[in-house]
Amino acid sequence: MRIKQKPEDFSVKESYRFDEVETGRHRVYLMDKQKLSTFDAVTRLRDAFGLKPGAISYCGLKDKQGRTEQIIAVDGADVDMQEPDLRLKYLGRTDKPLSSANITSNRFSVTVRSLSPASLGPLNVATAEVNRLGVVNYFDSQRFGSLKHGQGFIAKDLIRGDFEAALHNFLAAPSELDRTEDAKVKAFWRDNWGRWDARVPYEGTRKYHRILKSLRDHPKDFVRAFMQIDSDYRAMLLFTYQSYLWNEGVRRYLQLLLPREQLFPMRYQAGTVLFHRDASAEVMRTLREATFPLLAPDSTFSDPKVEEAVTWVLGKEKLKLSDLRIEEEPRRLYFKHEERPLLVFPHKLVVGRTQADDINRGEVKVNVAFTLPPGAYATLVIKRLFHFEYTEDTPEVIRASQRPRFVEMEQAASDGEREERGSAPRGRARTPAGRDERPAPRGRASTDREARGPSDSRRRGTEGREPRATEGPSRHRDLATQKQAAEQPKEAPVPVGFREHQRQRKAAREVARAETAAKQAAKGPKSRKK
Repeated sequence: MRIKQKPEDFSVKESYRFDEVETGRHRVYLMDKQKLSTFDAVTRLRDAFGLKPGAISYCGLKDKQGRTEQIIAVDGADVDMQEPDLRLKYLGRTDKPLSSANITSNRFSVTVRSLSPASLGPLNVATAEVNRLGVVNYFDSQRFGSLKHGQGFIAKDLIRGDFEAALHNFLAAPSELDRTEDAKVKAFWRDNWGRWDARVPYEGTRKYHRILKSLRDHPKDFVRAFMQIDSDYRAMLLFTYQSYLWNEGVRRYLQLLLPREQLFPMRYQAGTVLFHRDASAEVMRTLREATFPLLAPDSTFSDPKVEEAVTWVLGKEKLKLSDLRIEEEPRRLYFKHEERPLLVFPHKLVVGRTQADDINRGEVKVNVAFTLPPGAYATLVIKRLFHFEYTEDTPEVIRASQRPRFVEMEQAASDGEREERGSAPRGRARTPAGRDERPAPRGRASTDREARGPSDSRRRGTEGREPRATEGPSRHRDLATQKQAAEQPKEAPVPVGFREHQRQRKAAREVARAETAAKQAAKGPKSRKK
């Protein structure tokens, strides 16, 4: 089975409420985003409109891999964003920031692909089990991105008081799975750790400018530098480790409560979780009413089995409850106790009819829709429904499925590094301006045509065909083509990020259209007679 193969395969719409106040200082917007995490979207808005950290509030984090709708509130500023992957719709004003209390539920629509026709029987059985038994309310793999990208649990560094290690894992631990410019920035600081005055040749370093300024002013004060991280993200780093402790504790609690034959395991990013496929009426009453705590130094327990499970997981981590405290910043970095329901029951669960899979030939797809309360994971419901086919992707599978243009970007970056050292790659000819010309990589021309659209592709049928590396300028190119090539912006001396590259291409297209329209208007009727 496969999910999230296309952005529209995973859709979530937030049901919300807020008290509208005409004179409120917080402007509320419905944010429609795709292929962006909530943190990424908020950061883009802050940068675009010069907002301070904390100026944008929201109710919860929505999945990056999909199309999602959620509300945000902007403190004291009117903003507007209408881009393909990020759109805002104004809803009104309120007098206080948004929080999780403003969410009532989330409605999900998920297309599950790459299924065999034989999956329908087990799916019907699993649907009946979910309706009757619910789903264990674990935190799913997307909560543990720091493990996926090799940063580990930064909260454990903070508990040990090693703020330099925590900052290094945040700022200088590039992911092997990340093909964006952010990975290049982190690789740069990994190689230049301690040289805070070093010039970073990537625009993506701007998101870390507060941290780097602190390190330049106070090179050894890693606590001060770490506290320059956005407060919401700092809280998330602690909450990630709390989530892991919760998952491990609940796994142990189910083992204490249910016999082994009624449980089955499933792998996820941080290890293994257990689900129940059956339970007696008495145990089901207990599970329906049970909560399990997100641990903090002041956590207390009324259920002996909960306390036993907590003792087990803390012993496994070589911790005590009192260790869940960060002495260097107790007021701004702290673990907060919270009770989380043990089970979640999807409402209005609808499994659609199977259809031929338009991506995976010879297989079928099915749409699943349901509503969950805030904080529950739709991907976990899908995994429980399709547990007979689901397997967690390995890093090798993730790398193999990444889009080819990310690989091309990585190759372009390595080529740029070689050029800076003064050695042009073989098979490439130097131009008078000192740049290299090379044939476009295979697949790039078709990707560019998709980005421009059909009309642009027809109008610029020759774009993307570069001269051969061993030849000079082609004598067969007409004057118009040569002029167009001359007007193209010069390549930057260093590679830019994918998002910035897309913006530059869009701006260049708009300039070219404007110049063409101006020339046609200047020619007037005379040019038409010719």
